[in-house]
Order: sequence, then structure tokens, then C-alpha cells
Amino acid sequence: MARSSLRLVAAVVLLVGIVVAYALWTSRARRTDEVNVGVVLPLTGEGAKYGASARQAIELALSELNSSGGIAGRKLRPTYEDSQGSASQGVSALQKLISVNHVPVVIGDLFSSVTLAMAPVAERNHVVILSPTSSAPQITNAGDYIFRNCASDVFEGQVMAQAARRRLGVSKVAILYVNNDYGTGIVSVFRKDFADEGGAILGEEAFSQGATDFRAQLTKIGALHPQAIYLVGYKELGQVLKQAADLGIKTQFLSTVMFEDPDILAIAGPAAEGVIYSARAYDAASDDPVVRAFVQSFKARYGANPDIFAALSYDATKILAKAIEIGGTSSDGIKSALYSIQNYPGVCGLTSFDKNGDVTQPAYLKTVRNGQFGWLDKSPGKDQ
Repeated sequence: MARSSLRLVAAVVLLVGIVVAYALWTSRARRTDEVNVGVVLPLTGEGAKYGASARQAIELALSELNSSGGIAGRKLRPTYEDSQGSASQGVSALQKLISVNHVPVVIGDLFSSVTLAMAPVAERNHVVILSPTSSAPQITNAGDYIFRNCASDVFEGQVMAQAARRRLGVSKVAILYVNNDYGTGIVSVFRKDFADEGGAILGEEAFSQGATDFRAQLTKIGALHPQAIYLVGYKELGQVLKQAADLGIKTQFLSTVMFEDPDILAIAGPAAEGVIYSARAYDAASDDPVVRAFVQSFKARYGANPDIFAALSYDATKILAKAIEIGGTSSDGIKSALYSIQNYPGVCGLTSFDKNGDVTQPAYLKTVRNGQFGWLDKSPGKDQ
């Protein structure tokens, strides 16, 4: 080969080396300027509506954090994965975030069944999970790296059991619930506490998540002539109420925080009138400065009021940022910092974590009046 050709090859090799080295350097610099955070949400499937609301709130929180300098100058960069509301898909999503993206922490999932399925994987790999809305009682013992900033269903089940007996004077109840970790968890609490209050459960019927026909279960329950029916589910509850009305079932319906979904009202129509349900302290109409600022920012960005999924997901993101600021970017540092957080002033009230990664928040009673969600009163339901 001619000497000129050798010089050309050498120059090309040198140039390629410089380009590769520069790319690696800029990539490394970019990584050190960012904190990668995993997010697992039901972005498609039955829970897509909830996932969309949560993602909007997370994006809003990250935008506010990053525009104000991030964490010590480092921006938070989310990597989203879709759980589809499925336990197996949630596990796959988490495994990808761990093996490919090397995240130290994950926000998600919204569904208790998905979070419970992901928990063992997170524990084995020492990756923190912070769920905004997974409320099943089993999560309390899911692991040292598992946190949530919503209260356990233990509190919500107790609230409704006590309110039914003490305030509403109901002594005989039937239960219709979604057959997953969320449904079975909250029903087990309600069942025990209602019995402790001297009430009787006349019967229980379950349905699959996403079901559309509840006539068989409602017919069985209606034949028992309960004073109230406790409903636990998701958007299926709109059809439950509509079909109950079609069957001529006229009784008091009780439910959970998941009932506060405008789609349920739209589907159920007049059949939703008078339903009483337990709810979190979050109130989009609150005069609290923290809540008001959040609602205004969310509405300006997305053109709608934020729901409870948005509120809890916004808080989760801000709490996580606080933990990273305190403990650094390692999973163990984040975990220790989360345990240390007490009375964080979020849009859902003061948030503190106990030794199990749980929070304790008050629950209230709300109802449907004239086709609108509203407070039954603003006293904590547990005091009723």
C-alpha cells in the first residue's frame, strides 16, 4: 500500500476515534447531569385513563422541578413503561427499567396487584418503588424498598364500616367487589370491622376487572334485601348502578375513593344519586395555597381539573425529588431518605412514612348530589 494511502487510513482511524470518544464523553456528561427515574403506569388497557392522569401530573411536577434547577443542578429524566394494568406486564416493565435503564427508583404502579407483583423483583435488585395509589393492605409487608404515599385500604375499610353502623344505622350489608388484590384487600377489612361494629354481611359477590354484565350478581344480592350494598371496583361501577336500577334494586349504595370518577357518573346517570363513599383529603376546590397552585398549574397546562390520581402522583414525584435531595441518587440513599420524611406538605395533606413505608392520612365521606360529587361533610369519616 502506498505511503499516502496509509496516511489517509491513519487519519480516518484517528478521526473515527475522536468522534467515538466525543460521543462517549458527551453521553457520560449528559448522564451525570441527569437523574434517571423509572415510571410504570397503566398507559393502555383498562386503567389507561388513570395512567394518563398520573403521567400528566408527573410531567407537571418534573417540569417545575427541572425549571427551578433540578436536584443540585441535575435534572430528573423519566423513563416510562406501560404496565397495561397487568401484573405480568408490570414485572416485565420493571425488569427492563432495572436491566436496561439502571434506574435506582420507580414511581408506580397505580394498581395494587401490579405493585405487589413488582415488589419481589424490586427487593431482589434493591430498587425503590414509590406507588402513588396502590392501597392494598398486603403492600404494608411487601418489602423494605416498597413505599406508597396513599393510605392503606385498612383505613378506608374501617371508615366505611364505622360510618355505616354509627352514622347511617345500617346493620345488614351485601358486598359486590372486583376480584383482585385491591378488591379482596379492602373487603376483608370492611368485613371484619363491620362485624366488630355489630353488623351482618348477608352475602358477597365478585366480578372480574373490566366486566360489563353484573345482573347475575345483583339479582342474588337483591334477593337478600340488604339495607346497603358496598361496592368496590373501578369504572365498572357505573354499569353496576345502572343495571341495579334496571333490576329495581333500591337501597343505599356505599363505595370507596375509586368511585369518584366522572365517567361513572356519566354512565350511571340518576342511578348514582345518593351514593356515599369514602374519600381522601384532597379537594381541588380547596383554598390551601399548595393545592390552589397545583390545580391552577395543572388546569393551565391540560385544560382540566386534576383528579385524585393526578394529585397523588404529583405528590409522589415531589416527595421523590426531596428524597433524592436528602439521600443522593443511590437506591439505598433514596430508601433511607424516604423513611426520614415527616410531614411533607403535599396537595393531599401532610405526608409521613412509617417503618413499613406506609403513610397515615385521614379519610372523609362524600356523596353524589344533583349529579355532582360533594362532601357529605368535612369531618374525618373515622370520627363519624
